[in-house]
Amino acid sequence: MLEINNIYNMDCLEGLKLLSDNSIDLVVTSPPYNMRTRIRNGEYTTREKSEHFSKKYEHFSDDLTIEEYYDFHKNVLTELLRVSKCVLWNYQIVTGSKSAVFKLIGDFADQIKDIIIWEKTGQPAMHEQVLNSCYEFIIVFENDDKKGRCISNAHFKRGTMNNVLKGYKKNNSIKGHGACFPVELVKDLVNAFSKEGDVVLDPFMGSGTTAVACIKEKRHFIGFELNKDYFDKACRRIDAERRQLSLF
Repeated sequence: MLEINNIYNMDCLEGLKLLSDNSIDLVVTSPPYNMRTRIRNGEYTTREKSEHFSKKYEHFSDDLTIEEYYDFHKNVLTELLRVSKCVLWNYQIVTGSKSAVFKLIGDFADQIKDIIIWEKTGQPAMHEQVLNSCYEFIIVFENDDKKGRCISNAHFKRGTMNNVLKGYKKNNSIKGHGACFPVELVKDLVNAFSKEGDVVLDPFMGSGTTAVACIKEKRHFIGFELNKDYFDKACRRIDAERRQLSLF
């Protein structure tokens, strides 16, 4: 039995099996992008230079094959839609996952209600003839029978929530983890798609940003993080946030 307001050092697929159907109010997550699977001579391969900016993680290779990446995330999304009312899945298109992500979008087309774009500072292209990356997108999934774009679990008033969000900066302050959610973005998402006291899940907790945002916005949280170093960083951030709030 998993307890709320805790994160668990375990594989998210194993952790999700311990959750009951529809036991989570909202999922907010940003899975690894498979940044280090590249193309060379027309074939997918792993990038060789560890100092390259595609090496976002200190303790994670981020270089699955396209087939492995697709299979893993199809299984994760299937489980997330079993346990949760609403899933917000943050992503950036990169070479190493592009075909897998587009295939996943097709597989889950009936569960996709909309896509939110959030604009960020442009990241330089890795190669010639490649566009600079100036946005990431958040796919809004719901597991219901309703058609169209109406999001059953939205808690914002008509005309107040845009599907293009601006003004957020990547959080690069967490040493050893170069792909952190902006806390302000997660705060805005949990406010728009959940209520105070709801339970928010992040199956790829990383350095703990979703949990920190939940504490700030009076939501409960559960998270999974397989890597022990990231898990320890997340626990320290969560403890620091709790101590900070106790001062007021």
